[in-house]
Amino acid sequence: MIKIKSFTFNPFQENTYIAYDETNECIIVDPGCYDETENTILKNFIEQNSLKPVALVNTHCHLDHVFGNKFVADTYQLSPIMHRSDLPMLEYAPLAASQYGLLLEELPEVTNFVEEGDILKFGISEFEIIFTPGHAPGHICLVNKEENITLSADVLFHLSIGRTDLPLGDHETLLRSIKEKLLILDDKMVVYPGHGPKTNIGFERKNNPFLQ
Repeated sequence: MIKIKSFTFNPFQENTYIAYDETNECIIVDPGCYDETENTILKNFIEQNSLKPVALVNTHCHLDHVFGNKFVADTYQLSPIMHRSDLPMLEYAPLAASQYGLLLEELPEVTNFVEEGDILKFGISEFEIIFTPGHAPGHICLVNKEENITLSADVLFHLSIGRTDLPLGDHETLLRSIKEKLLILDDKMVVYPGHGPKTNIGFERKNNPFLQ
């Protein structure tokens, strides 16, 4: 059974996730840890639970979701996994950091790319990769239909959706991604977003003002 641990990191209050199962293998999704204190919080949880990180996944490469890429890559010898279409966001991240007056360590090179329908395995568990552009051109979500878990990052939030006023964002594309890729999922599907509290598909289908 997949367990999800969330951390809220960095000045943007981004949700970083660790997904793990009874084998103790885990994946780290969108490491937003910004400083040594947050790095230590992430590392301590992994050590205290005897977890073995086997993948570093970026749902997309906006600044707040990649702050911890170098720390995680260096600490656990992992190369980031992402969709190739988000490379422009990865390349833009250092400039974005400078515009906010924030520090961003040199980002590790990405050589592992995923596509719609790919399966990301860890332990005896897995997530299906769903391509959900709009908030970012290469945004992906991670879905496990058997256990009703979706890591939606900045596509779908509790009573909200991802912003589309950032570079290469597109509102209509985002709405299409949500309606064609996420709202077709089971009402009980738990949604773990990139910011704010978790929710579920049934609640958002009925109550989210952006989806009515």
